[in-house]
Amino acid sequence: MSFQAPHKAVILARGLGSRMRKEAEGVALSDEQTKAADAGVKAMISVGRPFLDHVISALADAGFTDICLVIGPEHDLIRDYYDTVEKSRVTISYAIQEVPLGTANAVLSAEEFAGDDRVLVINSDNYYPAEALDLLKDVPGSALVGFTREGMLTRSNIAADRLAAFALATADAEGNLDELVEKPDEATAARLGADAVISMNCWLCTPAIFAAAKAIPPSARGEYEITDAVRQAIADGDPYRVVRADVGVLDMSNRGDIASVVDALGDSEVVL
Repeated sequence: MSFQAPHKAVILARGLGSRMRKEAEGVALSDEQTKAADAGVKAMISVGRPFLDHVISALADAGFTDICLVIGPEHDLIRDYYDTVEKSRVTISYAIQEVPLGTANAVLSAEEFAGDDRVLVINSDNYYPAEALDLLKDVPGSALVGFTREGMLTRSNIAADRLAAFALATADAEGNLDELVEKPDEATAARLGADAVISMNCWLCTPAIFAAAKAIPPSARGEYEITDAVRQAIADGDPYRVVRADVGVLDMSNRGDIASVVDALGDSEVVL
């Protein structure tokens, strides 16, 4: 192998947690879970241990040992916990995104952490199985892990109707990212075909992502989006390999997700 397998991961944990803050009828939470949910800190929802512990443990299982948490200046709950928790497999540092200006802007906060290395960029409210992350060891450049619809339907906690609104990606003849369509309608999904994979924002990026993130304009929502930065990086000559993973991703977006995540991960061994 003429390239180094990636070992750095950036976890985007700056979100406001607006959906998690909302009360959900009929959802019973522990006092500890309620405290984290009320604060909108999805990463710290208790799943036996904080949800983010499970995310980081899976990263370590796949060889990602240098972790950077992108957080806000107010996120003392996260920083205080990871400053003191026992760690034998990973090192954890922080990058501060002062204002939540979007995912591409959050990635820019971690530019110093990345240095000249490739970095994995993932959400803090998703659990990506190590078997999916492990597929990136053999990729020499940038990549998107795309999850099959069958894998997501059978091995995630996301219902089919919600899943239909997730971004779809296709690859060209060389296996590189061709189309990435967010919130596809039925006609678009049919056009993209059965081989299209679902993007869960699991990106392996070369340092080219930082120049791309600085070059893009804000989206219609007024935010700087990582999908736009990836498109810019591709246009600038940095192709993204589409890596197919026939597994599921767990989602921790709102209070209704908590019980299913506990069922899936509550008894899992966590080693940071």
